[in-house]
Amino acid sequence: MQNSVLEKIMRNWLLIWSVTLLAHTAHSCPEKCLCHKASKTADCKNRGFTEIPARLPPEIQILQLQNNRIWRINQNAFTATPLLKILDLSNNSISSVALGAFQKLRYLQVLNLTRNLIHYIENKTFSFLPHLKELDLSSNSIIRLPETFGNSTGNITLLSVKHNKLQKMERILLESLPNLKVVLFKDNPWQCNCNIFGMKLWLESFLYRGGISDGIICSAPGVRKGKDLLKVPYELFGACALRAAPMPPASSHQWPGSEQRAWPKHGPHGEPGDGGRGGCEPKARPRPVSLRHAIATVVITGVVCGVVCLMMLAAAVYGCAYAAITARYHKEHLGPVRQHGTPEEKEPFESSMA
Repeated sequence: MQNSVLEKIMRNWLLIWSVTLLAHTAHSCPEKCLCHKASKTADCKNRGFTEIPARLPPEIQILQLQNNRIWRINQNAFTATPLLKILDLSNNSISSVALGAFQKLRYLQVLNLTRNLIHYIENKTFSFLPHLKELDLSSNSIIRLPETFGNSTGNITLLSVKHNKLQKMERILLESLPNLKVVLFKDNPWQCNCNIFGMKLWLESFLYRGGISDGIICSAPGVRKGKDLLKVPYELFGACALRAAPMPPASSHQWPGSEQRAWPKHGPHGEPGDGGRGGCEPKARPRPVSLRHAIATVVITGVVCGVVCLMMLAAAVYGCAYAAITARYHKEHLGPVRQHGTPEEKEPFESSMA
C-alpha cells in the first residue's frame, strides 16, 4: 500500500518536473544570446550564427542579429517571435530572402538588412507588415527592385537603397509608398535614360511636397555622367515615351453595348499601322527643371512686369504735367508778344510805308 502511494507521488513529481522543464526550455534564451526581460531584447550579435536561432522568447520586441554569418532567411524563421518591433540583420551574409519570411511580424517597425549580399528583392517580399516604418536595404548588391514591396507596406517613412547596383527604379514602387518622408539613393550606377524618366518626375514631386533625398547622380550615358538627375533638362528626354497609366477596371455599370476600344497606332506619317513607335503613349512635354524654379520664375516675372508698368505710368504722368506747364507758360508770357508784336518787327513795316 505504501509502495503504491510512493509510486504515485513520484510519478506526479516527475510529471510536474517535466512540464516545468519543457516550459522553461520553450521560453528560455538561446545559449549564445543574452536576453533582457526589462527591455524585451534578445542580444544575439557577434555569436557566429549561420541561421536564425531557435527557442527565442516569444515576448521579445527587439532582436539583434547583426555581425553574424546568417546566409538565408527561411519562411518560418520568425514564427515564434510575433511581437518583434525592431529586427537588425545587418552585416551578415544573407543572399536571399524567402517569400513570406517576415509575414508573421505584424508589429515590426524597423527592418535593417544593410551590409549583406542580397541581389534581388522579389515582389511582395515584405507583405503583411502594416506597421513597418523604416526599411534599410543599403550596402548590398541589389540590381533590381520589384514593382511593389508587398501588401500593407504603405506606412514606410524611410527607405534606403544607397550603395547598391541599381540602374533604375520603378516609379510605381515609389508611388506605392505614400507616407515616404526620406529616401536615400546615392552610390548606385543610375542610367539616366528613358527608363529613369518616370523616377525623375516622381522625385521632383516628392521634393516639392517636402520630402528629403540625397539625390540621384547619373553614371551614364557619358554626356550626363556625374550630373544630378534633377538638373538634366527635360528637352534631353523629349524622345522618351511615358509609360501609359494602367487602365482602371471596367465599371460594372456600363451602358449596354459599350466596349473598351483600343486606340490605333500610327506610323511615321500619321497613318494607322503597326510600325508607329510608342503607339498612343503620351509624349514627354518640355517642362521646367523643377516646380520650384517654375514658381520662382513666374513670381520674378510678375514683379518685373509690375515695376515696368509703374515706371511707364509715372513717365506718362510726368509727361502730361510737363506739357500742361509748358502750355500755360506759353499762354501767359508769349501770348501778348505775339498779339502786339516787338519793336523790331514794327520798323520794317513803317519804313516800307514811307
